[in-house]
Amino acid sequence: MAEFKVTPWKVEGKIDYDLLEKQFGIKPINDDLLKRIEKQTGELHWFLRRKIVFAQRELAWLLDEYDKGNRFYLYTGLAPSGPMHLGHLLPFMFTQWLQEKFGVEVLIQIPDEEKYWARQNLGMDLDEYHKLSEDAALNIASMGFDPKKTKIFLNTEYAKTLYKQAVKVAGHITFSTVKDAFGVGNDTNIGWIFYTSMQAVPAFLKSVEAGKNVPCLIPLGVDQDVHFRVARDVIGKLGYYKPAIMHNMFLPSLSGETKMSASEKLNTIYLSDPPEDVVKKVNRALTGQQATAELQRKHGGNPDKCMVCQYYRFLFEPDDKKLDKIFEDERKGRILAGEHKADLAKRINGFLDYHRKRREKTAKILDKFMARD
Repeated sequence: MAEFKVTPWKVEGKIDYDLLEKQFGIKPINDDLLKRIEKQTGELHWFLRRKIVFAQRELAWLLDEYDKGNRFYLYTGLAPSGPMHLGHLLPFMFTQWLQEKFGVEVLIQIPDEEKYWARQNLGMDLDEYHKLSEDAALNIASMGFDPKKTKIFLNTEYAKTLYKQAVKVAGHITFSTVKDAFGVGNDTNIGWIFYTSMQAVPAFLKSVEAGKNVPCLIPLGVDQDVHFRVARDVIGKLGYYKPAIMHNMFLPSLSGETKMSASEKLNTIYLSDPPEDVVKKVNRALTGQQATAELQRKHGGNPDKCMVCQYYRFLFEPDDKKLDKIFEDERKGRILAGEHKADLAKRINGFLDYHRKRREKTAKILDKFMARD
């Protein structure tokens, strides 16, 4: 397999998730853990059934604590460098499901300063990142979170609460550790070096507020794991529970070459895309079909290589039996690329239309979600 790269700021190539587990030192979510989750929730999210949420840290411990009556809270977030796209939604969809099933609180961090430090080559000023973050907050709040149990905050607006705790974290992280973990160099600005201290704080913030240890579960894209490889040890030294983590795979780009990314505009579906753009982009998608309709009907295709099938698997067909039929129709040549793509584009546009309507409603109550100092 060709080499791939996974960092909090850049993901390249086709990911070998088995190898990534070994590289990151994370564990698969096994059947025993799935059974324990299902016992509490009554059902499993399709992300779990399909191994899209595929790995974890300390999940058994968290479930042990929950069984003892020590309820956890959820923490996740997003550092926008551009408009939100479908790939950004995976951890938030899963977090919202966990909130609903377990009835727990959620903290959502939107670091409006992080990409300002990390992406200075883009030439955007801090105010531009702040506006992107405000838009992201509205998109995230529109995904069904309970406003009574959800706090969304931008770092520059919640700094009074975060900074004191970040100072304590920073006192236990050396520059050598940051260089080894993140690959930064002597020419890296000190804001970027400091940032992981800010990202660590929500993982123990509820414990600070409660005056006692409160377990924390962090659903995240696997590229963010490195922050918590560093932070978990520090959080333990500060006397708090180390957070448990659940890792999700990346939604692939329509080209199938790597994950969906804002930098690959033609192969990325943005939440703001009009219907005609969605149709054009989906029509460009990589399929696993044969070169001609005749050959496809005769020999069938490969749904594992087909991005249309993969988008059904990740987001647009939660029913496993229906998904199996879609994959089988592809293998047996019973469906052609044109009709396959047309149906997916219709589903995506239906989802985006519904999301826009929820945004309009949520905009009126957004302040109920927002935490500011």
